[in-house]
This record gives sequence, structure tokens and C-alpha cells, in this order.
Amino acid sequence: MNYLSKEGYESLNAELRELKTKGRRDIAGQIADARAQGDLSENAEYDAAKEAQGHLEKKIAELEHALATSKIIDEKNIDNSKVYILSTVTILNKKVKKEMKYTLVAPQEANFKLNKISIDSPIGQALLGKAVGETAEAIVPAGKLELEILKIER
Repeated sequence: MNYLSKEGYESLNAELRELKTKGRRDIAGQIADARAQGDLSENAEYDAAKEAQGHLEKKIAELEHALATSKIIDEKNIDNSKVYILSTVTILNKKVKKEMKYTLVAPQEANFKLNKISIDSPIGQALLGKAVGETAEAIVPAGKLELEILKIER
């Protein structure tokens, strides 16, 4: 099961529609242009277009599966006593004494620039189920982080 916010679900659905319409139309145009160049057996543009088509269809299938197996979470029903998906958490990195604020989201919605981290990430996994005042330990490429939970919001 894929747990998504309503915003995340709509974003994935819009991306799927874009790929099925404009994406497929663009690839078909590339294939047609490559075919017009003649001999397909030695046509690198044709091979590249066919490969791009395969990648596009794979992405479409992945999005369709993600949407078909997703459940939209109502943010109003999230318990703020512990960290769950869609919780916005203010944490203190004890090593560098720096506060950070993240929203835990499904992997498809993760966007580090927007401070949205995946529940499958090392930090996300360490924070899940913790309450305010508790310390979570996350193993990241830079080493071990000790994160104190300061605040949990919706």
C-alpha cells in the first residue's frame, strides 16, 4: 500500500496524464522522424527513440501501479503525539546543534528542497513512531546522527 497526501496523489496523477498524452506524442514524433531517414538497421536515432519509448512506458506503468495501490491519507486524522507519515517534525541534530524541520512523506512525494523526506529514508525510518522529547538515531552516509524530536505538527 502506498500512502499519499491528496496533493501527492494529484501530482502523480497529473504526471501520468502528461506522460500518456504529450510524452507519447513526442516519442511517436521522434520515431516517425527517425523512420523517415531510411534504413532502420543502422539508424542510431531510431534506436534511441525506441529506447526512450521503452523508458516512457516503464515510467507510465510504475505510476499506474503507484496510483492503483495508493491510499490518500486525510491529514486531519493524523495523531500528533507520535511521528507518522505526513507529520511535520522539528528536530535537533545534537552533533551540530542545528534545528531542522521535515515533513515525512511517501517515497514518490519526497523532495529534499521542500523539506519533504521519505518515510523510507534513514532519517524518516528513525523518526517514525517517536514522540516529542525522544531521541532517534539515523545512520546516514555521513555517519550516525542523533536527532531529538522537538515538535510534531500536522
